[in-house]
Formats: sequence, C-alpha cells, structure tokens
Amino acid sequence: MVTHALNGVVLAASLVAAVTVAAQNANHPVTLTENDRTEIQALSAGYARSLGTCAAEEYANLFESPDGFYESLNRGRVRGKASIMAMVKSERQCTQQNADRSPRAVPTSIIDVSPQGVVTGRVPLDSGHYEDVYVKTASGWRFRSRNNIPKKAEDAGLTYRDYAAIRELAGDHGQFEDVWTKTGDGAIYRSSGLTLDPVSRDEVTGKVHLKNDDGRYDDVYTRTANGWRFKSRVYVPTDDAPARPTR
Repeated sequence: MVTHALNGVVLAASLVAAVTVAAQNANHPVTLTENDRTEIQALSAGYARSLGTCAAEEYANLFESPDGFYESLNRGRVRGKASIMAMVKSERQCTQQNADRSPRAVPTSIIDVSPQGVVTGRVPLDSGHYEDVYVKTASGWRFRSRNNIPKKAEDAGLTYRDYAAIRELAGDHGQFEDVWTKTGDGAIYRSSGLTLDPVSRDEVTGKVHLKNDDGRYDDVYTRTANGWRFKSRVYVPTDDAPARPTR
C-alpha cells in the first residue's frame, strides 16, 4: 500500500489544494454583503453555543451536508452528521456529571475571499486558531470545514492545507475507520481514522486505523521541497503485538 501511495503522491499533491480549498464552484469574483458576513459570524456563535451546551444536532447542522467536516490533531477529520454528533456527545462537558454546560465565548472570524471566490476565515483562540472554509447553501451559510490549529501545530508551521496533504498521502479513500472507546455507559466516539501529532516543523507522526482490520499504521511524515512524503510506515496488527514494517 505504501508503494501505491508513493506512486500517487505527485498527482495527489497537485490536486490537494483543489480538493480542500474549493468550498464552492466559483470561477468569478465573489462580493459578500453585510448580511452574508453577519450569517458567517453567526456560524461561530452557533458553534460556541451548541458545543458548550452539548446540542449535538444543532452543532452538526452548522456544517454543509454531507461533505462538511471538523478537523483537529487528536480528533482527525470528522465528517458526516452522525459522526459529528457523536463527537459532540463525547466532549468532556457532555459526558461528566455536574460539568459546566454554559455557552462558550463567541470568537470573531476574520473573513477573506480568494480571487477564485473561496470564502475563508481565521478565528483566533486562547491557544491557536481555527481555519475555516465557508460555503453558501440553499439553507444559508455553512462550514465546509473548520480546522483546529492548536499552538503545537502553529509552532510546527502547519495549516489546514498541511492536514489535507498529509491525509491524502496517508491514503484516505474510504478505508479509514472511526475509533470508539468502550465505557461502562457504552461506546463513545474518540476520533476519525487518522490522527496527527507534530514533532517538528518538518516531521509529523500519524496513527491510521483501518476498516475491517484490528491493526493500524504508525506513520511518520516528513516535509520536503516537493511536499509531504512518508519517512516510514509500520503496520501494527494489534496494540500489544510486535510491529512489522510494510513495503
């Protein structure tokens, strides 16, 4: 699988910007009205309110259906209403008794429109920031993506485009598996199939959980002049089994 992924990486690198940035099919300039900007800011307000109060369906409805997604280092790319709702329900304030379920502070998005008509936003946080892509749907403005870039990722110089490029390199074409954790109250959502951890500006590790397979890949990705590449990929049959490399 590694050989196949490496053979396709040049093509993937050339496509990744189009795959991840094209929030809407626009080949002409886009001018946002004041109402558009108000609706986009309302997305962040709704996001903070629904996440803080554990309103999972309200939160999921802020994302474009069916392709909108939330992405972070430890959650991975969470796509689809069911998975997004499950992620919210697994948040600490939603699983612990007597947790604070009050609405969170409402961050303001710094909105930008590219020459290609892609509407993006940057939302400063106490530690890191969100990088958003917005799309106007028949139901109004929605998140095409919200990428959480924590301080650790900032220090490594990572952006949502790096997340996407590494994900494409890792080979996500429907073969990754969501990860769930068993608890006394049943299974709760933990992450999507690929999670990342930056080691330095030029190295990121990843864990890839596979469908119909109890094992996973432990990956190391390296930044090169030609984009992200594999430094290594090791198949781990089970969590406590010895690892073996693949070719």
